[in-house]
Amino acid sequence: MSATGLPPHVRLANEIARQFAHREPADAATRIANHIKAVWDPRMKAALIAQLDSGGDDLDPVAALAAAQLRPVETRGAR
Repeated sequence: MSATGLPPHVRLANEIARQFAHREPADAATRIANHIKAVWDPRMKAALIAQLDSGGDDLDPVAALAAAQLRPVETRGAR
């Protein structure tokens, strides 16, 4: 865990979400999801999805929307 007490995938997703705070939430979430798909290691992506699936505690709401877009298509919406 980092000095803030958050796992790295949560801290980074929240930091990215803050960078998109000026955008409409759905647009911001799509842009964040696209960034994560392109840049993040698959293990970090999986950890972020697992965080969301376990309740999304500590995730910024827009980061949570982005994480939902990272789920495989067949499991989107299932919780």
